[in-house]
Amino acid sequence: MQLKILQEIIKKKINKSEFAIITNLENSNSEIFELGKPIGKNFEKYKDQINEFYKNKKNGVIENTNIFVETYIRPIKVIIVGAVHIAQYLIDYAKSLNFEIIVIDPRGYFATEQRFPDMKIMNKWPDEAFKEIETNSNTALIALTHDPKIDDPALQHALKKKFYYIGALGSKKTHANRCQRLTEAGFSNNEINSIHGPIGIKLGGKSAPEIALSIIAQLVSETYKR
Repeated sequence: MQLKILQEIIKKKINKSEFAIITNLENSNSEIFELGKPIGKNFEKYKDQINEFYKNKKNGVIENTNIFVETYIRPIKVIIVGAVHIAQYLIDYAKSLNFEIIVIDPRGYFATEQRFPDMKIMNKWPDEAFKEIETNSNTALIALTHDPKIDDPALQHALKKKFYYIGALGSKKTHANRCQRLTEAGFSNNEINSIHGPIGIKLGGKSAPEIALSIIAQLVSETYKR
């Protein structure tokens, strides 16, 4: 692989760009592939197959060829609102997954570097924090505080931006009250029903690590449904 290509790959990974490396295993020729951009003559006849691998986030050799496709997908931004005990386990589970985690909690005694080492922490109210975070329909929200003053603004932001995953911790009664507040705030039933509440798949667990596992499992499942 040429030095120029290696330097470009490093740059793109730092910038969290989405791309693929396509390599002819027979002669080791490689180039960077990006959706919608021209492809080199050496790979042009495989364009449709390369596109298919890229769109499906797959790595591998195209059938009956020597062309290897390796995709690099932008980390999915996951906003955790509430620096509670469950959040610590969530982050432990998520470390080996393709997630970029941000923890938001205005309560400084919860959101500390000691409790969340090497993690982006924002000791701000959600309304303030979201002014500094780029979010879109590829973003996920996990609301954990049970406090309407903290969770509700985050949920409203996520609904307006059409986050692909929105989950909120709490009992059925807590969630019913939450839905009523969102209705009063002007959100439709379809929007409110997109919230996973109570959050997580039904594993039957009650402890903090078990609840965190149910949440991360649901998040991964919804990620691959997109």
